Amino acid sequence: MKTALITGATSGIGAATARILAQDYRLILCGRRTEQLEKIKQELGRFTEIHTLSFDVSDRKAVFSAIASLPQQWQTIDVLINNAGNAHGLDRFQDADLDDFDAMIDINIKGLIYVTKAVLPLMEHSHDAHIVNLSSIAGKETYLNGTVYCASKAAVEAISKGLRMDLLERGIKVTNVAPGAVETAFSAVRFKGDEQRAAQVYQGYIPLTPEDIGNAIFYALSQPEHVQLADITLFPKSQAAATMIKKN
Repeated sequence: MKTALITGATSGIGAATARILAQDYRLILCGRRTEQLEKIKQELGRFTEIHTLSFDVSDRKAVFSAIASLPQQWQTIDVLINNAGNAHGLDRFQDADLDDFDAMIDINIKGLIYVTKAVLPLMEHSHDAHIVNLSSIAGKETYLNGTVYCASKAAVEAISKGLRMDLLERGIKVTNVAPGAVETAFSAVRFKGDEQRAAQVYQGYIPLTPEDIGNAIFYALSQPEHVQLADITLFPKSQAAATMIKKN
């Protein structure tokens, strides 16, 4: 059975993807919240083997230490899903908090780089290695008040394209997944716990669900060996662009 490592696996898209892949993969589930990791391990352990790693993707030493700690039987990884990411604040550049900028750059860009660098050596012996990076429509369209978040996701897009070229000779597939509006804790984090404001983002239309994105990831992973889905962009039916959503 193949092994997939998923970052940000304790909630949202990461947890939904883990549930979908549990039927076909052994899973290495990564996240910062040890208690949540244990809960999802207990839930999915009925279907497959689970190993958990608790670390912050933005902590370089912690990332490499955690990956190095994997037991021998977990040291071949076939699939890496770089799902961990965040959005902090929705302000004009001149009004935004530099700490918010740092958090988005550290997690969305540097975290993805650290995890990928740490995991790549463990993909050498896989015969069908595949990296999936979670970008966003924000990586394709810059919008008002989202300057640095959009820049961080545009970086994910560029890294995906670059990895596809750099890893071509090694036969490693790279898929970039760019969701539009997905109802997760994303907006609650962006609005720093303001649940009422966050809920308004998803009112008046049917947004994507984490399971929709998980199914798209599974679809990409399920293609024949010679097929590489380079880029997948998903919108709910009511969305046509990053900031263009038809609400009732």
